[in-house]
Amino acid sequence: MHGINESLEFKPVRIAILTVSDTRDLESDTSGQTLVDRLEQSGHILADRQITPDDKDAIRSIVKGWIADDSVDAVITTGGTGLTGRDITPEAIEPLFEKTIDGFSVIFHQVSYQSVGLSTLQSRACAGLAGGTFIFCLPGSNGAVRDGWDKVISFQLDSRHKPCNLVELMPRLAEV
Repeated sequence: MHGINESLEFKPVRIAILTVSDTRDLESDTSGQTLVDRLEQSGHILADRQITPDDKDAIRSIVKGWIADDSVDAVITTGGTGLTGRDITPEAIEPLFEKTIDGFSVIFHQVSYQSVGLSTLQSRACAGLAGGTFIFCLPGSNGAVRDGWDKVISFQLDSRHKPCNLVELMPRLAEV
């Protein structure tokens, strides 16, 4: 059976949130705040939160810092995954991946299709692993953030989710 096994211990994950936007600040960053609220309500720990413009070097610098920080287990970005000229989050972050989590994009698009139909094809949501840190790149809309967290990421970052989850892999990520 799959789902949350309530008899198991919950292990909080330390998550950093990055909003990629030329126009948002902490007050107007509703998608970033949605992620913060949801991860805290789930029992996880907000390791850091930042906002950066759509600038490849700035995005990459922040995420590289979190990858190197032992107090960050996972990173979730919101924004910059579309098709316009300023949407460069995947270009900034994918080169950092040691492994791509291809299934995330597939599942995210299935979930997103239920909400926005064929418009999901305009998203380049992606995920990967770098330096033992899980990285998820979500679109910037509130709906996409809710779908990504509520229907995909929250389950894989819950140590009680069966038959498997990403949390149980964390101790083994540095194996050679």
